[in-house]
Amino acid sequence: MQYETLKAILKKNGSSLTHTRRYIFDLLWGQGPQSMAVLISRAGDKVDRATIYRTIELFERLGIVTRINVGWKYRVELSDVFTDHHHHLHCTNCGKVIDLPSNPMLETMIDTLSAKADFSPRGHTLEIFGLCPACSRA
Repeated sequence: MQYETLKAILKKNGSSLTHTRRYIFDLLWGQGPQSMAVLISRAGDKVDRATIYRTIELFERLGIVTRINVGWKYRVELSDVFTDHHHHLHCTNCGKVIDLPSNPMLETMIDTLSAKADFSPRGHTLEIFGLCPACSRA
């Protein structure tokens, strides 16, 4: 199913599902947000660094991945097209990013606030910054 969706998105935008693109997609599948360094390390010698950056840039442009800014760095993860919509907690000390599960009450509140402002949202992100449990104890 996920490959069919990936292939359709790429085809709609004039690209194809190559072996390399599928491999990079597989590195993202079922994972939380990853830094480019981690993604490159996980790819090992199967895909070169420049190809990974180009592929992630394409995936981001097509809405396949989402960039999560953490300070001046960023991480990437598959977009809501491939995963459940969720938000993140960011530890400002160690850089850990924790996925928050979808919360219907939060989504309803966002919709209500938007409606009160006569605003038609097309998407949103919520990033909460603070200290993870390990850094809070330190």
